[in-house]
Amino acid sequence: MLKGLAITPPVIGRISIGRVVERNGKRLPEKDDQFTLTSQVQGRDGWLLHPLDEKLRKEADGQKLRAIPVRLLFNDPSLNLRADYSLFDRATGRPVCVGNGETCRRTGKEGVASLPCPGLDACAFSQGACKAYARLNVVVGDGENDALGSFVLRTTSFNTIRTLAARLEYFSAVSGGLLACLPLELKLRGKSTTMSYGTPIYYVDLVVRSGLTLEQAIAKARGQDAQRRVCGFDQGALDESARKGFANGAFEELEEDVSAVVEEFYPGTGAPVETDVPQVLPAKNLREKLESKVKRVTNR
Repeated sequence: MLKGLAITPPVIGRISIGRVVERNGKRLPEKDDQFTLTSQVQGRDGWLLHPLDEKLRKEADGQKLRAIPVRLLFNDPSLNLRADYSLFDRATGRPVCVGNGETCRRTGKEGVASLPCPGLDACAFSQGACKAYARLNVVVGDGENDALGSFVLRTTSFNTIRTLAARLEYFSAVSGGLLACLPLELKLRGKSTTMSYGTPIYYVDLVVRSGLTLEQAIAKARGQDAQRRVCGFDQGALDESARKGFANGAFEELEEDVSAVVEEFYPGTGAPVETDVPQVLPAKNLREKLESKVKRVTNR
């Protein structure tokens, strides 16, 4: 195994809730209210759709794609979802500093150093450019064609990260650690906050697959786990192999992937595709918005 190269789950596609568009000569992220499954091939007009995207949309009977049947690769929640505070160099696209709120790995003239990580709010080094950033790997459907080929969902949304982390821990607890056998689905949810001025923001949730209760899902997981053991499938060894692979490199993203990450989540202008913090309205627009609300209340 090459030292310094993180060995990550094989990726055959991407899951996003937005896209990057070109406006006035700049490539900017654009929000959406549904999932999109793409391949790893990027054309002039953006990422090419994966064949599963069309298949799932047909199954949705013309409705927006807001639920995707999935299963997980690993029983360990932290292997399925990796979340860090990340700072990227926007010029080169390379990771500069990655931490967890306690320790961080930071690149410098003498290589990668391990340092204390104060978190987003107290970090003087990042000067506000560091963001929470997570990657979730899932198998779409039940992996009929590729049992170990995953789709990756990348996000900087606090709501998504917090919700997915909680769901993974809870499902692991109630199933007796059988995360990789549970029939689940990714679900897109919307909410409005004071900061969004009433405009919906969307985040990703992980729930039991449609048509099943939690008890039924656990029963199916136990049945599949027993069947795998009879066939010789060693889930524990798979988890350990993934754990060693992640630990083999200082940073997870390959250099060829980071440029796309920076373009989508760390653009020079505009709001990231999956963020909980809306664009700040100029003072004039904000004042007009508030005055309009006051008039509507007054005229009632």
